[in-house]
Amino acid sequence: MPGFIARRQQLATVGSTNDVVRDWLAAGVPEVCLATAEEQTAGRGREGRSWTAPRGAALLASLGFRPTWLAPDRVWRLAAAVSLAMADACETVAVLPDDVIRLKWPNDLVVEDSHRKATSGVRKLGGVLGESDGLGTDDPRVVVGIGVNTDWAPSDFPAELVNTMTSLQALAGGSIDQEALLDAFLADLEPSIDALRLGIFDAEAWTRRQLTTDREIELIAPDGASSTVRAVGVDPDTGALSIADDTAPSGQRAVLVGEIRHVRLAGRSGVGV
Repeated sequence: MPGFIARRQQLATVGSTNDVVRDWLAAGVPEVCLATAEEQTAGRGREGRSWTAPRGAALLASLGFRPTWLAPDRVWRLAAAVSLAMADACETVAVLPDDVIRLKWPNDLVVEDSHRKATSGVRKLGGVLGESDGLGTDDPRVVVGIGVNTDWAPSDFPAELVNTMTSLQALAGGSIDQEALLDAFLADLEPSIDALRLGIFDAEAWTRRQLTTDREIELIAPDGASSTVRAVGVDPDTGALSIADDTAPSGQRAVLVGEIRHVRLAGRSGVGV
């Protein structure tokens, strides 16, 4: 077990690994704690959406932090660090080209079909969900859950998702060693968390992997209103998406995660955050 993991438990079937870790933190378990599961019956994503996968077909994990060492407005970097570590680990274990796994703002793991010589857009490989309690107090608690489709055969993809999802098995053309993936992920994550404790964030890697930069995107607000804009980058200080806006003095404005429900590439099929 990596030295930075204080508690680690593999579970068979749970409702949500995020709930398991949240309960651990509430009970006083120190950071960093890690729960993994073979299957979730109530896994969830952003905006209350569900996250499901056949038993053993996805790496399902949640990590718990007590980030007294991180300013509340920098806590988003925990989820970013988790996504970056998993992207690196996936490319290593599945023997994929560097940076073929992108981050669809802010942190979902996706792959463009252009890599696979297909035409149906962007496919989701993994999702990330960060949840927090007590930010700004002396007892901040953060849970970052991540689910990555690993040994899920394309022939078994749900019909409604077959054009918008992928798996490491599909990308690599063969079976994936899930334990090796978890080990590689933790080996990548440990130095990233150590760096965050020192105030250092790999902004270059997070920025480089962003899929939306310099593209037309569709923003869908919480009320369902949709607008098409051009993304020009991301802000590694705030975690915001920067979009072109001729009415702003700088020619662009920032959009925070909490302000929107979905992001899609305009005019292409794909998945929302």
